[in-house]
Amino acid sequence: MIDENKEIEKTGDGANSDEQKPRPKYRPRYQNYRRPRSDSQHERRQTSPEQKPNYSISIVIPAYNEKDSLRELYEKIRQTVTQHNYKYEIIIIDDGSTDDSARVLRDLRQRDNRIKVIAFRRNYGKSAALSVGFEQAKGDIIISMDADLQDDPAEIPKLINEINKGKDMVSGWKKKRYDPITKTIPSRFFNFVTSKLTGIPLHDFNCGLKAYKKEVLKEINVYGELHRFIPALAHWQGYSIGEVVVQHHKRKYGKTKFGVGRFWKGSLDLLTMLFTTRYMQRPLHLFGFWGLLFTGAGFAIDAYLVVEWMLGLTALSNRPLFLGGILLMIVGVQFISIGLIGEMITKSRESKNEYAIKDIFK
Repeated sequence: MIDENKEIEKTGDGANSDEQKPRPKYRPRYQNYRRPRSDSQHERRQTSPEQKPNYSISIVIPAYNEKDSLRELYEKIRQTVTQHNYKYEIIIIDDGSTDDSARVLRDLRQRDNRIKVIAFRRNYGKSAALSVGFEQAKGDIIISMDADLQDDPAEIPKLINEINKGKDMVSGWKKKRYDPITKTIPSRFFNFVTSKLTGIPLHDFNCGLKAYKKEVLKEINVYGELHRFIPALAHWQGYSIGEVVVQHHKRKYGKTKFGVGRFWKGSLDLLTMLFTTRYMQRPLHLFGFWGLLFTGAGFAIDAYLVVEWMLGLTALSNRPLFLGGILLMIVGVQFISIGLIGEMITKSRESKNEYAIKDIFK
């Protein structure tokens, strides 16, 4: 009995000693085991700069008598989009060219079916050409550029990168220009005035190289010479605007299609744009302000002269200022009347689609 108990005790001690053995210091590695990736690592992988959104782009190019530059422009565009693996289409609007541009465009269209050509019967202007091109564009990002080779297609990825960063529209800035002084000085003055009046800190409203998200151009109606003011029109619709410095080249073929007259037209279009965007829904705020100002000034002048006449200090018959005060009051009343007529017209054409809506969450 004693021996059996001792044997049992030994057996028990042996079992306890096995349980108290230290665990191995390293766990065995399993060949198929992977540590789960943390959320932060997953986010870093998703936002890696190597992974670019798969956008399709539409390149819209107005052309007027640019037969010598079209083939070279196409080759440069094709080189850029192929290098960056963009899904693209090229829309060229022949704005009533009188040279061999139509024949060159037909040859390019037969060579590449991603080229779409739209030919006007006569010259309608750059705004009309851009408007038609924007309507036909099917890409997620729309690029506009000139056909004279002064805009460099190699700058397109730079514009798209800014769109990827969250901008709705990006405008190029020809910081170093290769144009004659007769164009550069008036252009700088025009850009300065436009920037101050619109409140948009852009340096180059006239640059033809721009990039837009497709939804931006759905909200903008381009006509006359308003293509210069697309950034301002987009800004007042609530879209974010960016600007990048782009390369500018000397004109290689032909001559410029724009003379000094475009600055007078641009000034009038600037007034049109300011009025139609800021006061289209409240014309009385514009005309009423000036009307009250003129009416008040005329009333104050005439009231002062009448007081002097009543005190016997002057005679109204020899004071032309009295007639000037009456004239100011008449002009002021006319301004107020124009504002009221504008308000009635606005109310009669009031529509529910006057506002740009970004998102609706329900």
